[in-house]
Amino acid sequence: MQLLVTGGAGYVGSVCTQVLLERGHEVTVLDDLSTGNREAVPAGARFVEGDVATAARQILTDGEFDGVLHFAAKSLVGESVQHPHNYWQGNVVTTLSLLDAMLAAGVPRLVFSSTAATYGEPEAVPITEDARTAPTNTYGATKLAIDAAITSYATAYGLAAVSLRYFNVAGSYGGFGENREVETHLIPLVLQTALGQRPAIKVFGSDYPTTDGTAVRDYVHVKDLAEAHVLALGHAREGTHDVFNLGSGEGFSVRQVIDTCREVTGREIPEEQADRRAGDPATLVASSRRAVDELGWKPEHTDLRGIVADAWDYTVALGDRAHAARKA
Repeated sequence: MQLLVTGGAGYVGSVCTQVLLERGHEVTVLDDLSTGNREAVPAGARFVEGDVATAARQILTDGEFDGVLHFAAKSLVGESVQHPHNYWQGNVVTTLSLLDAMLAAGVPRLVFSSTAATYGEPEAVPITEDARTAPTNTYGATKLAIDAAITSYATAYGLAAVSLRYFNVAGSYGGFGENREVETHLIPLVLQTALGQRPAIKVFGSDYPTTDGTAVRDYVHVKDLAEAHVLALGHAREGTHDVFNLGSGEGFSVRQVIDTCREVTGREIPEEQADRRAGDPATLVASSRRAVDELGWKPEHTDLRGIVADAWDYTVALGDRAHAARKA
């Protein structure tokens, strides 16, 4: 297939682009590099620097694209609450422009990068796709609004669409991993602390109703996530919008993650206790049964130690490259 990947210079987008190239697809990456990195665009992909809202129409009109994988988005939860306009504009309005560009160019299928943040505080765990959606922040609300828009475009215009709701993505693949100026995810924060790039890792809350008092989350390996996107492209059906959760189905506490990082790195990793953050649920674990049954998805990297080890290899390599650049 000839595919457009928006946000392909970011973490998940770059890994998915690499896997798509390995499967023999032709890939064009569109990214404005506001949070992505040019060096994260895999070799073999055509790269266009530009804003999705303005550049997608020309790109799609000039080519004969079979589909779009849409990763480009603003994704910092705290920032979304403080500056909601940027998120409604950057996520929802931009995606509507992309949908209209696809419609004008006759591009038949879409795979959308959604999120578990659409569910908010879960009423039951594990979380299924039929669970109540009640986002607790603007980021999750914008993703849920986009899902609703995609459904209406599929119904009215025959778009074949799949939304993939990620839980906590981690790990690395093919030399691509998490490399952001503003990092909020637990595993890279802990590993940066192990390298001495941060003084300590903050543990937000120790009084949750969990086995060790810290919050529990579901971690899915980025390579498994990318495989799901490939399957979603083949699954997408005209006039239908399907939604799938992507997680390992197993929860790990903050304490377990930190201890695993200590084991993998062989370093002490200082920590600092802090109060709970508002809106942080005690436990978020996915049911991915629908993805397994309907997509044929089989996650292979579900061991927390292996996920952390892949992330550590990438973090060390990233630090080495930064050190070499400073010396040059």
